[in-house]
Amino acid sequence: MLQIAYISTARDNVSQELLDSILGVSRRNNAIAGITGLLVSGGRRFLQVLEGPDQAVLATYARIQADPRHRGFVLITCQGVSERAFGDWSMAYREGGIHVADDKLESAVAALTAKIADPNLRAQFSGFAKIHAKAA
Repeated sequence: MLQIAYISTARDNVSQELLDSILGVSRRNNAIAGITGLLVSGGRRFLQVLEGPDQAVLATYARIQADPRHRGFVLITCQGVSERAFGDWSMAYREGGIHVADDKLESAVAALTAKIADPNLRAQFSGFAKIHAKAA
């Protein structure tokens, strides 16, 4: 099983309506492909982990990279894992932004990632949340 973590930046501002649409399609497609993961947004930045069958994860990541709404991809990790960090989540999600109080993004991300066994993966989400909560 493969797990990829990356950061990307939206080319334009992302409305809640667009984000809801993206999440709906992603959850449906991920469930079909056997992919689980977590998506956290902070302003125009996204931190996402995808995990599942190797080829399904690689194909999903390639499709996301080809989406013209994204730019500036930074691959954080790409590793084989023996078990899922995100259970049966087709795509858990947490948004951060100017309408979210500073501590809410950090505490929500901490709750979402509390059961992740990999301390480095938890730290990536925690650091992302801290940076984007302060920027809000």
